[in-house]
Amino acid sequence: MSESVDNAGCGSNEHVNRRSLLKLAGLSGLSWLTPLATGLARQKEQSKVDQARSLIVLWLEGAPSQLETFDPHPGAEIAAGSLARPTNAPGILLGDGFEQTAEQMDSISLVRAITSKEGDHARAVYNIKTGYRPDPTLIHPAIGSVICHQIPKAASSMVDIPRHISILAGQSAGRGGYLGDRYDAFKIGDPLNPVPDLKPRVGDRQQNQRLKDLSVVDQAFLQRQGNNRTLQGVLGNHNLDAALSMMSSEQISAFDVSKADSSLREEYGDTPFGRGCLAAVRLIEQGVRCVEVTLNGWDTHVNNHELQAGRIEILDPAFAALIRDLKRRELLDSTMVVCGGEFGRTPWMNPLGGRDHWPSGFSMALAGGGIQGGRVVGETSANPKRDTIDRKTELKNPHSVEDIHATILGSLGIELTKELDTPIGRPMEICQGEMIRELLD
Repeated sequence: MSESVDNAGCGSNEHVNRRSLLKLAGLSGLSWLTPLATGLARQKEQSKVDQARSLIVLWLEGAPSQLETFDPHPGAEIAAGSLARPTNAPGILLGDGFEQTAEQMDSISLVRAITSKEGDHARAVYNIKTGYRPDPTLIHPAIGSVICHQIPKAASSMVDIPRHISILAGQSAGRGGYLGDRYDAFKIGDPLNPVPDLKPRVGDRQQNQRLKDLSVVDQAFLQRQGNNRTLQGVLGNHNLDAALSMMSSEQISAFDVSKADSSLREEYGDTPFGRGCLAAVRLIEQGVRCVEVTLNGWDTHVNNHELQAGRIEILDPAFAALIRDLKRRELLDSTMVVCGGEFGRTPWMNPLGGRDHWPSGFSMALAGGGIQGGRVVGETSANPKRDTIDRKTELKNPHSVEDIHATILGSLGIELTKELDTPIGRPMEICQGEMIRELLD
């Protein structure tokens, strides 16, 4: 089954690119805020999965060490002194710093033997975020872009704010790729600060006059061109209406975490990442489909133990609070949460007390959206050999990056066998992996 991608419009022929919208309205970063189109389909093999609606990604940029986070081997030589702690899920250990997350482990499952063919940061980030290895002939869409592209029009019509949002993104925010830049993630910084350009820079009267003047210019242009429908799309009135709807919508208050109770803010931790996680829950509650929150600083080639502990100190309260908060709001069943980075880190310490890149058996945590908590899929060796040629021989029940994508997309009700046609007519599979059934059944 192939579905063409129309880059001339967001489900129609009325798309305008970001540069055009900036010229028209001066609204930075809002070019793609139109209702997102095309239907969701379900495969028969997905019929037993509780369908999720939304995705939150806690992106650990730089690659966390599995041995200090989700796959500890206490007492083994490769632990290099790292400790572990028990959790409320019998038999499952986490790194010693996850005091609060350990109490939520019955709602979280771990995939501990993920493999990737990419050991370079940039290439591995691309692989994890798109489910594809880099290809010089095209740019694949990020998973959040695919999710938003597959939202039924009716399901997104009541959402005035972007459906794909990246918080504290840096340079790695999800891109729309061949689906078009209207599916790029909408980027914001620390939610403590207001989202820029949402308030008009002039008073209401002057703003309304400017919009009237713009309409006059548009109509005059169209009349001179014979009311060409394609040119109507180029003018981008539909996109402008969507941007203006966002500016006047009460839903934008979800970005402002200062409106949350102080006790709730403290629960997440007084950090940009903690505030980002709180904002993610508030945005999901408003109907946003994919929110990514980034915590960087995990690339620990030196002083691994000290630097990983510092990151875990920020991650632990935020991750645990996010799970608790989704439960309280009755959103966990409909929201999948994924926590991880682009690969893992070597089992062996280097001479600088660091761990290097390791795509041959790393970990991710998943919760909500049909994920059955308190489970572990896959196992890595506590005594890996340095000279092993095929690392998979040291793994039990390994899974690929593509399988993680399939599990997420399938749980969201997206047909994994569907193909999309790129703008040049090249059919591309939405996903290349297989769902990890042990997490779901």
